[in-house]
Amino acid sequence: MRIPPLYHTFQRYRTLMTDRITALPIAILMPHSACNCRCVMCDIWKGNHNLRQLTQEDIEGLLTSLKKLGTRQVVMSGGEALLNPAFFSLCAIFRQEGMKITLLSTGLSLNRHAAHILKWVDELIVSLDGDEKLHDSIRNVPGAFHKLKEGVGLLHSLNPDFRITARTVIHRLNFRRWPAIVASAAAMGLQQVSFLPADVSSQAFNRAEPWDETRQLEILPEKNELPLLRQILRQIIADNPACFETKFIAESPAKLEKIGDYYEACYGLRPFPYKKCNAPWVSAVVEADGTVRPCFFHQSLGNIREAALSDIVNSAAAIHFRKTLDMDKDDTCRKCVCYLNLAPAAGL
Repeated sequence: MRIPPLYHTFQRYRTLMTDRITALPIAILMPHSACNCRCVMCDIWKGNHNLRQLTQEDIEGLLTSLKKLGTRQVVMSGGEALLNPAFFSLCAIFRQEGMKITLLSTGLSLNRHAAHILKWVDELIVSLDGDEKLHDSIRNVPGAFHKLKEGVGLLHSLNPDFRITARTVIHRLNFRRWPAIVASAAAMGLQQVSFLPADVSSQAFNRAEPWDETRQLEILPEKNELPLLRQILRQIIADNPACFETKFIAESPAKLEKIGDYYEACYGLRPFPYKKCNAPWVSAVVEADGTVRPCFFHQSLGNIREAALSDIVNSAAAIHFRKTLDMDKDDTCRKCVCYLNLAPAAGL
């Protein structure tokens, strides 16, 4: 039975007040550990030889906790979730319980899976790194842009109202082509495009150790490039007022400016931008091997193959983590590029 909205809202307030998870609106799953791209700013593909994936048994066990905690949305992340041969069977389990499915995808295999995506997925978020030549170069996959564009076109030909948006990581290799990325997203027929800076400091994205300075500098804009990045950023804001008004560009101008702030902070020129985030209180990440994290970037809390998710997120260690987390001082949070702030009364 679906938890009544008012009761669910109360439980979300209760979670924020007590640091004990009584409502978990969002679950983020990684159905498959591998990726079909070799992106320059990500190391997930380097683990493709060590494949891990969530099974139907994992999902059926997870479902008990998600129903108990009133989960409304399941985000399928990766790696590339579509590489899991049972992916749509997993989606069906959640959809039958009234949970909405968001799929994050490289977009390389949308054509092959179009009919099933439209049947089992509520929203698709694709990665877009540039116009055609640049996108293919950053993804290290010839023809990646064409496959993405073709797949988006097919999905919209079958269902014009199906929501497809893009997420773009802005970094040293593509910031000069930022206006072309906005234009490419519009030409592709995407409903929205979102921008964030590159994570260069954490152990997320299959990094055994945080990147050293040499590796960071492959992705960070050079210090002498920062004024140009800021100039292009402000050009985007000045040239696209309608895109902000209609939310085609997801971020507000003020939030977009934080990308420039972030890269300046990487060189010690200013503090890292302030973030209001409650991800560890409203979501949990389950990786392809069953590992549970409070978000993509913090340390493991446990594994769903050893304990129920509801017990893991409410273990003494997990509650202590939330109760003592000071996001203004925690180094991982201060340098975070991807944060979530979901109000208790939000419709999700």
